[in-house]
Amino acid sequence: MLGLTVLALTRYGRLAASSRYRLLQFMPLLAEAEIEVTVRPLLGDWYVESLVEGRRPSRLRVAAAYASRISSLLRGTTPDLIWIERELLPWMPWTLERLLLGGRIPTILDLDDSVFHRYDRHDSILVRALFGKRIDRGMAAATVVTCGNPTIADRAQASGARRTVELPTVVDLARYPATPREMPQDEPFTIGWIGSPQNSQYLEVLREPLSQLAQEGPIRILVVGGRPGVLAGLPVELRPWSEATEIADLGEMDVGIMPLPDRPFERGKCGLKILQYMAAWKPAIASPVGVNTRLIDHGARGFLADRPEEWLSALRRLRDETQLRRDMGRAGRMLVEQDYSIESVGPRLISLMKELVSTEANLRSKTLPTISRLCP
Repeated sequence: MLGLTVLALTRYGRLAASSRYRLLQFMPLLAEAEIEVTVRPLLGDWYVESLVEGRRPSRLRVAAAYASRISSLLRGTTPDLIWIERELLPWMPWTLERLLLGGRIPTILDLDDSVFHRYDRHDSILVRALFGKRIDRGMAAATVVTCGNPTIADRAQASGARRTVELPTVVDLARYPATPREMPQDEPFTIGWIGSPQNSQYLEVLREPLSQLAQEGPIRILVVGGRPGVLAGLPVELRPWSEATEIADLGEMDVGIMPLPDRPFERGKCGLKILQYMAAWKPAIASPVGVNTRLIDHGARGFLADRPEEWLSALRRLRDETQLRRDMGRAGRMLVEQDYSIESVGPRLISLMKELVSTEANLRSKTLPTISRLCP
């Protein structure tokens, strides 16, 4: 099918990893497939910049952004397909979202996090009562729910989704080195983490094993995108995240880490950090939470660690065994190439979009003979 038009309603702009990895990075591939996508973020990069800088985003500007989204949906042209990241209007009544969508155009609802827990597990009983089921209603109303992992897919099915498709978060290997970087022997063992300021809080659970490791010899803890003051007192090098420099930053790491608490929201994460480490030929150590246990084959592509002593043991092995780091990095890279790259998953997304629009067109065409017989 040629000339397919898609309206992509993202949550944020390119500065937000969720919008960038789940939707925006597919734009060149979709264009090659003659799928024309119009992208309309709800909250632009200004919103993410405010959060990174520790400022409260302007409420007036947020209200204007909501008004702009509503206005554009009421007055915009009709696409062949609507592609929604997470939800149309966060913290607004579901009935408004339903009225704006209308149900006439096929929709893909994409979820890469357990965003439903922000409502149904909220501290406020009023929030739980008013919004606890809003994501579930969105999943039930969508033509297809694309889920970043099995945890989200299970929730979508339980919510009555008509169809669920597991579409993992992927990386663009064209941005990563084609061969592993040879690490300098005279530099300290570098433990790396990459993410957003609010998630760097997870690193505090590793204070004990990292402190012990630092006492045994020189180490560097490279934190990219973290909040200032994280792991205070330890040899931390804090760098701001930038799309232009993140691949180079990953290249300086000997090992990448992803500690997570075993809680409902964290079980729904898609393991992006692990995929980035692996794409950069780095071994990973992660908590055995959610999709992490699928990505890391313990002892082959990295280590799963729960208790402090398990983290310390894994870090020591990767510090001391250079060949093990290389082997694990190579195994992780192979996994990404096979199952978690744009090249491997992108064609599935394209096929899904074309199928949905083709099916809708066929359903409409079946009504045409009846209409034509009624018209002189």
